[in-house]
Amino acid sequence: MSTPQNVLEIKDLHVRVAQTDDAAEPINILKGVNLTVRSGETHAIMGPNGSGKSTLSYAIAGHPKYEVTSGSITLNGEDVLAMSVDERARAGLFLAMQYPVEVPGVSMSNFLRTAATAVRGEAPKLRHWVKEVKGAMNELEIDPAFGERSVNEGFSGGEKKRHEILQLGLLKPKIAILDETDSGLDVDALRIVSEGVNRYRENEHGGVLLITHYTRILRYIQPEFVHVFVDGRVAESGGPELADELETNGYVRFTQATAH
Repeated sequence: MSTPQNVLEIKDLHVRVAQTDDAAEPINILKGVNLTVRSGETHAIMGPNGSGKSTLSYAIAGHPKYEVTSGSITLNGEDVLAMSVDERARAGLFLAMQYPVEVPGVSMSNFLRTAATAVRGEAPKLRHWVKEVKGAMNELEIDPAFGERSVNEGFSGGEKKRHEILQLGLLKPKIAILDETDSGLDVDALRIVSEGVNRYRENEHGGVLLITHYTRILRYIQPEFVHVFVDGRVAESGGPELADELETNGYVRFTQATAH
């Protein structure tokens, strides 16, 4: 049986961000982004700081500070912008955050089962669920004792990122947006996290939108497509060779072109 094709389509997306000072005008960050991510594809988004990479991820996920002023986001033809945050998750969108938040008083095991119940529409059978979580934790080299700790509380950066990928493996979204999943990881954690992403892509045939500053993660998670973000737009798209160019020359060619 063939796996259904899932498509996240972003058309002419403009997004502005509310500033911390309520009196200040919102800042326009995204200025017409076009991007299509399909099942089984990995798209890497690279670009200098402040180019709009994280803004794109928050806009897709529905963060209230990020206002879409024009353009569209659809998942399999359904209007994502008309959905609440939880509806987007149930529809099959997943965001692994750059800075995962701590949730004191909520154990990892409760959090994961509650999330799986919400996304799947019914509570997983307990015996099967315990086996599923244990297997997923083992693959990511997570100590089972972490299941009883509060979500991300007192976790190292690497431990937080592994738990994001644990959620990815258990929730099995249609499209995963990974926002700088490689930041703060040592070599071993980077390898383990990358293997988790690759398993998701192969086993679930999921589409991946991978936001990163550095090419090192692309040695482990190999993208078919690389997009360079500059000043709120996709300045250029290409294959893996584009990442190699960025590794060698940086973003000067793209930032200079934008400045003129």
